[in-house]
Amino acid sequence: MMSDRRSQLESLSIDREAESSPGGVSVPVTIVIALVVAALSAGGTWYLTRNSAPAPQPVAAVETPAPVSETAGESATPAPARPAQRTSGLVATGYVVARRQATVSAEITGRIQELLVEEGASVEAGQVLARLDDTRARIQLDLLMAQRDAAATRPRALLAQLNEAQTVLERAETLAERDIGSQAAVTAARAQVDSLTAQINAARADYQAVAAQVRAQEDLIDRHIVRAPFAGIVIAKNAQVGEILSPASAGGGFTRTGVATLVDMESLEIEVDVNEGQIGRVTAGQRVEARLDAYPDWRIPAHVEAIIPTADRARATITVRVAFDERDGRILPDMASRVVFVE
Repeated sequence: MMSDRRSQLESLSIDREAESSPGGVSVPVTIVIALVVAALSAGGTWYLTRNSAPAPQPVAAVETPAPVSETAGESATPAPARPAQRTSGLVATGYVVARRQATVSAEITGRIQELLVEEGASVEAGQVLARLDDTRARIQLDLLMAQRDAAATRPRALLAQLNEAQTVLERAETLAERDIGSQAAVTAARAQVDSLTAQINAARADYQAVAAQVRAQEDLIDRHIVRAPFAGIVIAKNAQVGEILSPASAGGGFTRTGVATLVDMESLEIEVDVNEGQIGRVTAGQRVEARLDAYPDWRIPAHVEAIIPTADRARATITVRVAFDERDGRILPDMASRVVFVE
């Protein structure tokens, strides 16, 4: 027993001779050195890995649905509020049009003497836009006014003759009653009175006719002035001073059919074509969101004004009128538009 323990202790003792011998290294020391080197290598690797590792990125918060209470009657915990998402409805494209748009012209043919508007000008109803040369019309007016004055003097001259004829008739009747004058003289005097009365009535009628011609000529002169039929904006100037304006002409050369194109900006709306297979999703008064191609981020509130009760056979579409709920100067005629019918 004692010998076994002694032998074990001798095996654990260090052989000093072997350690001190040149070139000789004991096995336990080699193991210890290897362990130290391995520990230092592992520590260096860990240190370098920690310094070169990328910084941790923040993880986006993921919203999870709130747990629903299993107990009947208990309200579920509300989830965090999110922006409301609008569901898109039927989409259609079209253009901004004006319900009141007119190419203003005169009712007569004449040479443009004065043009008083330019593109972009704002005009009021009845404002003068242009004037035509009315020289000949005024000469004719002077002639008719002279004829009217002459016609006015003739009834007065005939009235003086009628008064004299009536006096002659009274004298003839008095002489006839006294058997001094003849009945023939009475008859002749009465015929003269009737004739003058008829002439006076004719002269008065002639005066009325000439006066009517004067008024007609004054109206003709007034038609040489081109006025705005309604308030709006001039979007095009179609003629120049010196050109001939003729509403009955198709245009060409120096002949024009209108002086300016006028648009009532208060009557702007959108006309879109809806496929006839989708028209059942559109109703009068339906809320609409309009977007102009010029301002894609601007959402304009609007509504369905009317559905035109006819279809385009070639395109299988139906025209829908969309009216704006608000007016803005950025909305211009013929702008391309895209509308969403909110369902």
